[in-house]
Amino acid sequence: MRIRTISPLVPIALALALVWGCGDKKGPRTDLPVETQGQNSTLVHAKGFSIERHNGFTVIEVHTPWPGAQKSFKYFLAPKERLATLRISADAYDAIVGTPVEKIVLTSTTHIPSVEALGALDAVVGFPGTDLISSPRARALVRQGRIKDLAMNESINTEILLSLRPDVVMGFGINDTNKAYETVDRTGLAVVYNGDWVERTPLGKAEWIKFFAPFFQKEAQADSIFSAIATAYGDARELAKKADGRPTVLTGGLYKDIWYVAGGESWMAQFLEDANARYLWAESPGAGSIGLGLEAVMVKAKNADYWLNPSAHTSYDDLAAANPHHRQFKAFGDRNIYSNAVETGEKGGVLFYELAPQRPDLVLRDLIHILHPGTLPDYRTTFFKPLK
Repeated sequence: MRIRTISPLVPIALALALVWGCGDKKGPRTDLPVETQGQNSTLVHAKGFSIERHNGFTVIEVHTPWPGAQKSFKYFLAPKERLATLRISADAYDAIVGTPVEKIVLTSTTHIPSVEALGALDAVVGFPGTDLISSPRARALVRQGRIKDLAMNESINTEILLSLRPDVVMGFGINDTNKAYETVDRTGLAVVYNGDWVERTPLGKAEWIKFFAPFFQKEAQADSIFSAIATAYGDARELAKKADGRPTVLTGGLYKDIWYVAGGESWMAQFLEDANARYLWAESPGAGSIGLGLEAVMVKAKNADYWLNPSAHTSYDDLAAANPHHRQFKAFGDRNIYSNAVETGEKGGVLFYELAPQRPDLVLRDLIHILHPGTLPDYRTTFFKPLK
């Protein structure tokens, strides 16, 4: 997955005070008994967050904002007209948000498909590194100047961020230190952590559309969208079970002298299991990548039927030029190598990194079409394409 973080902001305390001096979320709203028991939203696959609906407001708790997190984050959401009348114990929450959100900054391409599916893309006003966005609709908004480029990681344009005055910054963390979010949070602007990228299962990632929905008051729509995706995924998985044989699969490729394959508890390993394939590292622990030497990979996977995602290589000539040993793999000779990096957006952003987490049903159908030829005879793949 493409992951980006907002870099530490330069000291701008005076400017922040001028722009948002009256917006401190730890202001006078106090004493609301909001810890009463509410109705839990039904989350079937996602493990990283929970939603509790009360009479007139919603509490979202992110349990896993980053791998190995030792703390959770709790957010209080209520309609704007209702929020003004509430007396909230602000210290109990990491952000208080009036809904529906009218202006939001997103920080990862994985956020865009869910917001777009909810019909709320017009609310997006800023994004770091807009060239990485693949969505045609979002790209049009970038061209129109409606989604401002906040620059890239270490050089985020704080002046633009301040001028946008978003209701929410939807961020994510790779650890418990992010001075950028801490600085923005002190202004009273709502900073909300999203942990969709930490989820391990295909449907778990997709169910994070229900995390976005309350910010736009679109809960019913999110439930309907996810239900359709889950049904389509289940239908594809059942179709794969009926296919003859279980082809063997190798993943990844060399980066310098290390070959990185997907771990046996990874998102990709689950896709391959559901596609009725035999992933050669399925028994390896870990949800991330596993670094191996070329010789170890050749011993185990030289005769693999298929090879997926050979680093950034998109042609057989490039793959052979990168290392002549690649020619020794059966999948190379059989022309059974496929990559999810071929299909890109207008500016070169990889579509898979953006859309695949929200549309696992399409990923699974791609894999079934490739690994079990004839099962989906008229299907055109969305993400995985053969090397040129």
